[in-house]
Amino acid sequence: MPLFCDVALAVPLDMVFTYAIPPGMEPVVGGRVLVQFRQQRMSGIVVELHDRPPQVKTKKVIEALDLSPVLDEQLLKLGKWIADYYLAPIGEVFRTMLPLSAEFKRSVEYRITDEGRMALHLAGMSGSPARSKRTPEQQLVEFRVLDYLAERESVREERLRGATRVAKPLLSGMLRKKWIAREDVSAARDAARIVKVAVLVAAETGVTGINESDDGAPGVPARLDVPEVRHHTNSAKKLNKNQRTLIETLAASGGRVPVEALRSLEVPRTTLGTLVRRRLIELVDEPQAGSNPPKLKPRQSPFEFEFSAAQKEALGKIGEAVASRKFAGLLLHGITGSGKTAVYLACMRQVLDQGRSSILLVPEIGLTPAVAADLHQVFGDEVAILHSGLSNAERAEQWHRIRRGEARVVAGTRSAVFAPVSDLALIIVDEEQDSSYKQEETPRYHARDVAVMRAKMAGAVVALGSATPSLESYYNAKKNKYALVELPDRVERRPLPEVEIVDMRQEFQETGQEQVISRKLAEEIRERLEKKEQVMVLLNRRGYSPVVLCRACGKTLQCKNCAVSMTHHKRERKMECHYCGHVEHIPDKCAHCGSEYVYFVGTGSEKLEELLHGMFPQARIGRLDRDTVRGREDFEHALNALNEGALDMLVGTQMIAKGHDIHGVTLVGVIGADMALGLPDFRAAERTFQLLTQVAGRAGRGQSPGKVVLQTYFQEHYAVQFAARHDFAGFYEKELQFRAWMHYPPYSAIANVLIRSEKLDDALTWSGELGRWFEKTRHEGIRVLGPAAAPITRLKRDYRYHFILKSPSREKMNTLLRGMLAEAAARKIPRTQVIVDVDAVWLM
Repeated sequence: MPLFCDVALAVPLDMVFTYAIPPGMEPVVGGRVLVQFRQQRMSGIVVELHDRPPQVKTKKVIEALDLSPVLDEQLLKLGKWIADYYLAPIGEVFRTMLPLSAEFKRSVEYRITDEGRMALHLAGMSGSPARSKRTPEQQLVEFRVLDYLAERESVREERLRGATRVAKPLLSGMLRKKWIAREDVSAARDAARIVKVAVLVAAETGVTGINESDDGAPGVPARLDVPEVRHHTNSAKKLNKNQRTLIETLAASGGRVPVEALRSLEVPRTTLGTLVRRRLIELVDEPQAGSNPPKLKPRQSPFEFEFSAAQKEALGKIGEAVASRKFAGLLLHGITGSGKTAVYLACMRQVLDQGRSSILLVPEIGLTPAVAADLHQVFGDEVAILHSGLSNAERAEQWHRIRRGEARVVAGTRSAVFAPVSDLALIIVDEEQDSSYKQEETPRYHARDVAVMRAKMAGAVVALGSATPSLESYYNAKKNKYALVELPDRVERRPLPEVEIVDMRQEFQETGQEQVISRKLAEEIRERLEKKEQVMVLLNRRGYSPVVLCRACGKTLQCKNCAVSMTHHKRERKMECHYCGHVEHIPDKCAHCGSEYVYFVGTGSEKLEELLHGMFPQARIGRLDRDTVRGREDFEHALNALNEGALDMLVGTQMIAKGHDIHGVTLVGVIGADMALGLPDFRAAERTFQLLTQVAGRAGRGQSPGKVVLQTYFQEHYAVQFAARHDFAGFYEKELQFRAWMHYPPYSAIANVLIRSEKLDDALTWSGELGRWFEKTRHEGIRVLGPAAAPITRLKRDYRYHFILKSPSREKMNTLLRGMLAEAAARKIPRTQVIVDVDAVWLM
């Protein structure tokens, strides 16, 4: 039996930690163990068992949490590759790969002891707890704790402290007096499947007046009269409007409602806490029901129509590659509306019929409901969904279903690439060019590239699909690293939409004023509404106004944590930073000079919706952006409304641009999509072309032809011109010339090294030290640019300076970056303050 194990912990250190294995304990490689790290208990993944004694005294493993590996040999190998390639701590990589945090978060629970019950009894007789050195206020809190625990079997610490306002030192004192007992909740308890439910305590409160409904049906509350509540102090207390709303909602729902469902009520969150303290409502933990399939209206089955010759060819090539049981990479380049999704589903059905597994990646949570609805329609209960929008409980439940083999078809966002499927045959990456596949926190992996590597390790097929492939993927296909499969036509030979460009500079000259909606776009919208057809309008900017400007001194309202302007949100009456989330009141005067001439500049999606309501008062208009979509249900509701014809027009950000198949939409208006061309980013043209092409593809997907009105201030720019002509090949050739001249991908690998600190002096000092190290270190074949201030010089309180590294050799660049990290460690620069982003997609 091995004496030691090496454990990867989720800490920002590039190393594993050795622990001694106690007699009788049998941890497994790839399984989780509970260990003591510094002053806290942490779970980690065992990466090796051995008998090599370390040079220092070792701590013992506290508990082995798994009898079998949660990460098999292949996933362990993939995690080690990610850690090596992206220079990320191995423990943080494994934490990202496992959506089981809810299961190994060890919580603390308290229960009352016999001594505590006796103390509570004596306190009830004498009016205070037993003889104590505590102050009267502290004794009162102790009484509340004992009283609260006496009515319950056990209570979690956070719930106990929230209900009784007890401080930790006071709990420690009660533990010493043995009035209460503390218990660490075992990881074996399935905490991942518990949901908090609000329960109406009508019997205790004396709430009366739940009338029968108008038709006399018993048990169906029509109105709830709550004139007063008999509280434990016998004082009569009236309920305010918010409290009455909560009570009535609970009563109408049978007295039990999940707390999460109460969030939709327009009442402050503190209202629930007040009613809990007054013992009108009790919060209880109940088992979580299985996650529900998406509620999107079922669409036509992708197998109900005849596949085109190109679709059949694509299906045949992917099927042939899967049958070979060898690694193969394919790039499925199909124009918008060419039926890529149908090909995906047909391939996945073939794989399932063979008893093997497949994974489908989509870039954003917003696309997951539509894809999941299609998958549920085709595969039923064989589907599992994985994405960050699920609760910890839901993600853990889906993960276990996959691991048990109950679901062989997996769909989700980038984290789904780590799904523990067995006998993996096919990974499909839809919209492979999307920047959402790149994680912007440690580990900074790219899910598309990880999918390629996982398929390679598994001997599986990876298919990358897009109407606008990334230049890197298309370049690889042209160099025969991937097989290129084309879908050049829309299904049923439907035409691509006509694109009309409106030059907003000329619009200004002719109208004499700045226009948000051009005359041409307004005319086209009016015509579609008269024909009872649907319209989409894209403005890729949230909020009402993006800038607040003082006309007296010319300064803008900046976020106190970031070097960016605060955005005005009119409906919510606030100013918000879209980077750090900081919120302020709407200013009535300038913070710099005190002038009252405060001016709101620019237009966001909220203001656009308001303008369109004013221009077309009879139209039913919806908005889809991160301000209106708080969860999966909001997204599904908006898309269902558009699908069912309940909306005439949908306004939104890039959330409306990708993947949605709405047959009633015949007009797409694009406002300000060329704004990104002014950003200091070498991918600005590529992103603009992709966004314009994708949103144009939402028009004309049904029987009626579509049209796109594209408003721009950069009419001559090649990205705009090629997008208007639906000419990907032309854009690719043009953009490739610039990339070659400037040594950017796909001709070179790129890495962004960011130095950050809340103190400007530290950021300057550290970046200067590393800059001098780069200067004196030989790095043949590697270009190092910097240090320089990042385009956004301050973000989330951190000052930011960066280096950009370019090299045709990834191996040489990786070696140099490792040397740089070693130098930073030698100079005592904290590892968390040096961010290495390999294959960076965002250089701001």
